[in-house]
This record gives sequence, structure tokens and C-alpha cells, in this order.
Amino acid sequence: MIVFRDEWKAFAMPAAVLVMAGIAASISQRFSTTLGNFGVFGPYAVLIIGTAIALWFNRGRAFIALISLLVAFIAYRISLSFDEDYFPARAVLTAAAIFVPANILLVLVLRERGIVYFRNYRWFLLGLTEILVTAWIATAGHSALSGTAWHAALDHWALRATPTPLLGRVFIVAAFVMALRNAWSERLPLDVGMAGALIAFFIACEWPNLTVVYGVFVFAAGAMLLLAVLQESHRMAFRDELTGLPSRRALQERLVALGPSFAIAMVDVDHFKKFNDTHGHDVGDQVLKMVGARLADVDGGGKAYRYGGEEFAVVFPDQNTDDARPHLEALRQNIEEYKMLVRTEQQRRNEARRDQDRRTMTKSAFALAHPDAPPLRSNRAETLSVTVSIGVAQRTELLETPEAVIRLADEALYRAKGAGRNRVST
Repeated sequence: MIVFRDEWKAFAMPAAVLVMAGIAASISQRFSTTLGNFGVFGPYAVLIIGTAIALWFNRGRAFIALISLLVAFIAYRISLSFDEDYFPARAVLTAAAIFVPANILLVLVLRERGIVYFRNYRWFLLGLTEILVTAWIATAGHSALSGTAWHAALDHWALRATPTPLLGRVFIVAAFVMALRNAWSERLPLDVGMAGALIAFFIACEWPNLTVVYGVFVFAAGAMLLLAVLQESHRMAFRDELTGLPSRRALQERLVALGPSFAIAMVDVDHFKKFNDTHGHDVGDQVLKMVGARLADVDGGGKAYRYGGEEFAVVFPDQNTDDARPHLEALRQNIEEYKMLVRTEQQRRNEARRDQDRRTMTKSAFALAHPDAPPLRSNRAETLSVTVSIGVAQRTELLETPEAVIRLADEALYRAKGAGRNRVST
């Protein structure tokens, strides 16, 4: 349920920005002076601020998208000094409609590596090449170096502006599909922001002759990316990356907002250190993910948080221990009955080596060389189960602060462990 709410928040922000941009564009004729000024300075402000924040938070994908939009808008404003039908303006608008979505598609295909990393100079070279190519084409017929061949090239069916060239539309659609695919699988605000920014940029490209409309929707594209960077930075600060649960920092904020009645449960995975030592840290991570997923679905109005290590906290606002205990018992039983199919890193290496041997040898030769080897694809995973111990406490006249309630819940947790584990104690 937590993930569902966060997804709606991620989609609601770009949708709201697009709606407001549409309203602004529709009334642009009535407020031409005010919106005209906004259409110039608004995009510059949001794109420069967004680029700076992406740089500060080391968000490489957002930085490339924002700097591409900024360069495209600067080129667009320069092109306005030419007549709309003049070749340099056409060249600039065509290049922007192609290069911006192409850059966004490229960053969506590549994984996030930040801004400063090995061989990141290739992005600088790519951007410089795009600028130089655009300038070269735009000066066709005005210098001996560029010649006039580009005049005919821009009339090609793939590059002819209608007003957005077909090649630009292809890149926009491809980048949009990739952004939605990433948003579906990764559930990151930036991917949703990328999809919204592509829609806004496409609308801007469709009305390049209306400078206010173009500026408003470029502003919208930059605003969506900026808000997505802020959302993602908030997520990284307040959400645990491994389990997907809110982090301890988010718990601290929630505690100060609790009312006069609440219960807090502390949950600890039983024998987790021994489990880690036996099966490896990769399997231990799978266990924490599984427990986190079960905790995220706790009933009774409770909300779970990653407290630290293998320990979690569940807050029940406006509840007492009697109200919370049945839901905690159901949670404990749900975790106990869940069967995990896991493979250790060593198992995966052994299986890969065995499969390689099978591919390079005949079946009979492999059987002779490895008489004790299991059949192909058998014994691939091990079934494991874990249990948790839970301690719960509520606010009373003697325990007025959430910190005091947590301490009492910790004491109850240790009583549950001392009584044999896999139980709820108050």
C-alpha cells in the first residue's frame, strides 16, 4: 500500500504541472505581456536551477535531460532573431526536436552513474558535437564550409518539420516508452518526470511559432524534472533502499507528530546473524526484503519502518497494545509460514560452472567426469523460512514520550526472545 501511494504521488505531480501549463497556454492571448515575459525568463530560471540541483545531488540522468533542454531553449531564443521560415531557424528547431529526446532516450537506456565517473567526458563530447553540428547546418549557405547541401537535406521526409520532424517524433515516442517501462519496473519519480517532460517538450515542438506556448511547455518540462529530482532525493533520504520501507529518519519525523494515544512495536528477525553466517549476506538481504514486504502490509492502521539492521518498528496511531496485538500476531504468523526459494552466490557460481561444462561436453562424457553431479536444472534453490520476535508497548501516563515507549517495546522484544522467540510480547 505504501508503494501504491508513492506511485500516485509521482504521477500526480507531472499531471498537475501539465494541466497548469495547458491553462496558461490557453489564456496566453489575454495576458500576452505577462505570460510573454514568463515564457522567456521562466524556462531559463527553472532549467538553470534544475541543472544546478541535479549537479548538487549527483543525478546524472536529470542533469543530461535538463542541460539538453536548456541548450535547446537557448538555441530557440537565438533562432527567433531570424524569420520563422528562414533556414537557420528551421535547422535549430529540427535539431532540438531530435537531439533532446535522443539524449533522454540514451540516459534512460544507460544506468544511473551520477555525474562524475570514469569516462564521463564522452557526454561532454556528445553535447559539443550536437551543438557544432547544429551550428554547421544552421549556417548552410552562409559559409564555404557548410555549403548548401543541408537545404535539401532538411526537406527529406524524415527531417521535414510538420512542425515536429518524423525522426524527432520517433525519438520522443521511444524515450517515452522507455521512461514508462523504467517507471513500471523501478518505480522511481525521475522516470515518471522524464515521461511527463517528454510530453511537455513535444507540445512545445508542435507550436514553435507561438513563443509563449513554447516557453510555457519548456518551463513545464523543466519543472517536472526539477520536482522529480527533489522527490527522488527525498525518497533516498527517507526510504530504506533495501526493503522499500520508510527509514529511521522518517520514523523520527512520524514520532513527533503522534497524538496522545499510540502503540509501537519493535520487530527483530530471529537468529539473523547466524542466518547470515550460514547462508551469506546476499540471502540475508533477501530475508530482509521479504520481512519488509510483509511488514508493509500490516493491518490495523499500522505503518512499518526500517529501524536498523534486522530490526523494524511498527507504529499504530490512536491504538493501544490490545488493539495492535492481533495484527502483530497475524504478521508474525504470515512471516513464519512464508517459504523462500533462495540461492546463495556460491550456488549460482557452481551452477554456472556446471552448465558451462554441460555445454562443452556430451551428456555421457559429463556423467563420466562428474558421477555425483545432480541432473540438469535440479536442486536449483533451497527452501528457507524465518521467524520474528515482536515486542509492543503503548503510551501511558508514565511513558509520555515515543522514545520511552520504544524503550519499553525493546524490553518486551527481549522478553519474547528469552521466552523462545517467534512470539509477540507486551
